[in-house]
Amino acid sequence: MEVTMEPPLPCSPSATEGTALLQVTREAKKQVRLAVPLVVGCLLQNVIQMISVMFVGHLGELALASASMASSFAIVTGFSFLTGMSCSLETLCGQAFGANQDRMLGVYKQRAMLVLSLVSLPIAAVWANTRWILLRLGQDPEIAAGAGLYLRWMLPALFFYGWLQCHVRFLQTQRIVVPVMVSSGVTAANHALVCWALVYKLDMGIKGAALANAISYLTNVSILALYVRISPSCKDTWTGFSCEAFHGIPTFLKLAVPSAVMVCMEWWSFEVMVLLAGLLPNPKLSTAVLSICLNTNSLVCTVPNGLSSTISTRVSNELGAGRPRAALLAARVVILLAFLVGTSEGLLLILVRNLWGHAYSKDQDVVALVATMMLILAPSVLFDGLQYVLSGTYTDHMHMIYSWEIQVDSINSSKQFRLWVIVKSKSWSYY
Repeated sequence: MEVTMEPPLPCSPSATEGTALLQVTREAKKQVRLAVPLVVGCLLQNVIQMISVMFVGHLGELALASASMASSFAIVTGFSFLTGMSCSLETLCGQAFGANQDRMLGVYKQRAMLVLSLVSLPIAAVWANTRWILLRLGQDPEIAAGAGLYLRWMLPALFFYGWLQCHVRFLQTQRIVVPVMVSSGVTAANHALVCWALVYKLDMGIKGAALANAISYLTNVSILALYVRISPSCKDTWTGFSCEAFHGIPTFLKLAVPSAVMVCMEWWSFEVMVLLAGLLPNPKLSTAVLSICLNTNSLVCTVPNGLSSTISTRVSNELGAGRPRAALLAARVVILLAFLVGTSEGLLLILVRNLWGHAYSKDQDVVALVATMMLILAPSVLFDGLQYVLSGTYTDHMHMIYSWEIQVDSINSSKQFRLWVIVKSKSWSYY
């Protein structure tokens, strides 16, 4: 298939500043139009776990610590792998869409769903033995038992989550982002009601919160699957089930595995802090506070995460269409946007630091320590945002991922270690 090449972007010394500014403004508008629905959709998807933790938090400190430990364990052992592997669709589907190979998007999505379902089986076995694993890691027996119970009830969510990520990537690479946002909004609103009914009305406690997660992920993926099936926007990219999905799996894994490693290195450096918090003198307090901080970090990082998905889509589309200069301009613009967003979010965290802990707990020790931690978390948001967008840019340049991630995640891990040490020192002050 012949690819139409764009005229080169003006880059000579004779290019006027006005022309350069116009190009930057144009590109920024494209990214914002694509990013806003992605950010809102990503925010609403992350709200699922956050709402569950909030409901459980009001059952007591032990319930909050157990759900927090379970959520972190689920991310480290499961969700990070599935998210990372699904990110390979941003490259595969994005470049296929840019090159007008529409039918291959549906094939790639089916292949990814098949692979992620198979990968979920051993992960489910790990989740089923969470209590035993956490006890062997030296965690508090009560927290380990509660976390094990939580994850056993959340087992179905593992498969639904993987399918959901495949549908989201399939749609976003076609720049179909509003349905993702709407679907996530409906699911988030429904999740609050389901959580209330299961946790309080049916008196299921943390089991109800875990089951609510599975129900919400199923609801979200069902809405998107129905949209893909009946929407005219997907008539060329989804042509039904194909046996081609069973071919080319090794090739898919060559891209999916490095992508999963990249995401895991990013996520693990955060979530392992909650597991380490369980080894501190007051594990319930430390685990609860660190979980709130990391939940908050996940919440504010939805904007840079949306920008990361945006730049990954923009770069893959432009490269697939044979426009490398446009891809370079997009990368430069997204770094500027990420800097502005990170600065604004850091200031916001500082302003609300004394109020934020009350959303998760009534315990004044938890609220006070959360307020202190917000001052530490605020500056890290800026650097995390830059890391997100740079990782999204390099997703389509796999030969550069390894050196980049080793550098970035060594910095990230050292930062999180310092965060854990500060929580450790603060937790000692309560004795």
